[in-house]
Amino acid sequence: MAIKSTGLLTKGIRSEFMNRYKATAALYTALATRIKSNSDSESYRWLGSVPQMREFGNGRLAKGLRSESYDVRNLKYEATLEVDRDEVSDDQTGQIRVRINELAMKAKTHPDFLMAQLLMNGATQGFNAYDGKPFFSELHESGNSGVQVNIIESAMAGDVPTSAEMKVAIQDAIAQLLGFKDDQGDPMSTDAGGIVVVVPPQHLFPAREALTATMLNNTSNVLVGVAPEPVVFPYLTDPAEFFVLKTNGAIRPFVFQDREPLEFNALDDDDSEEGFKREKYLYGVRARYRMTYAYWQFAVKVALGN
Repeated sequence: MAIKSTGLLTKGIRSEFMNRYKATAALYTALATRIKSNSDSESYRWLGSVPQMREFGNGRLAKGLRSESYDVRNLKYEATLEVDRDEVSDDQTGQIRVRINELAMKAKTHPDFLMAQLLMNGATQGFNAYDGKPFFSELHESGNSGVQVNIIESAMAGDVPTSAEMKVAIQDAIAQLLGFKDDQGDPMSTDAGGIVVVVPPQHLFPAREALTATMLNNTSNVLVGVAPEPVVFPYLTDPAEFFVLKTNGAIRPFVFQDREPLEFNALDDDDSEEGFKREKYLYGVRARYRMTYAYWQFAVKVALGN
C-alpha cells in the first residue's frame, strides 16, 4: 500500500476521527431508548401496556399483548469524503484533518437530525405512532384510554414568546402530559420527573428564564425545579412550536434502533481503482440504525400562535 508519508496515515486518521466522535455531544442519547437490533427489522408489540396489579383471588389472570403492532425496518446511512491526491502531496493534511473532524461531528449528531425530523413532522399523516395515528394527534385512543390529545395551542403576543408566555405554555403541556392514560385506563405517568423541554434556538432564552427564574412578573415561578434547562435542538426550524417530553419511563418517547455501529474506513491507496484512475482518496463512515417513535404519551407538541 503506497500511502503518502505526510502524516495522513489511515491509522492516525481513524484515531483522530474516533476521538472527535467520542468527544462530540449528542442529544438523542437522553431522549431516546436504545434498542439493540439483531435483524433487518424489529416488531414492537409491547408498546401497549401491562396490566395493573390485582388481588390474587382464585389465581392468576394472564393478559396478552394488545393487537397494535409497530414494525420498524433498519436503514443504512453513509457519508464519504473525497480527497484529491494532489492535496495530500501538497501536504494539506491540516485542512483534511479539519474535514475528518467535521465528518465525525456530523456522524455523531445524525440521530439528533433524525429525531428533529420526527418532531417537526410528527403531526403529519405517515409519521405515525404505534396506534396508527400521527405521533402528535387529537385522536389517540387505545383500549380503555378514551380519546387523548398530545397537541396543544398557546397564544402569544408577538413572533417570539416572552418568558411569561413560555411559562404558561410549558405548564399547560406538562399538565396535559401527566394526564395521559394507557390502554387499561391507568395513568401512564406516576410521577412528575423526567420532564424535558425541547426548543428551537430562537426560544432558548425565554424558555431558560421560564424554567429557572425564581420570579416572573413579580410572581413566584412554580416551574423552578420541575425541569432542567431547556434542550436546544438546532435542527428544529419552526419557531412556532416546541416540545415537552417525559424521559424517565422504562421506554422514552423515541427509540434508537441500533443494528450495526458506526464504521470508519479509508481508501487511500494509489493502487486502488479510485487512486489509480482518478487520483482520489476516499474516507467514509457507514452504519445501520433507525430513529423511530415509541410512546406518544410521553410527548406533547406546543403550537405557538398569535
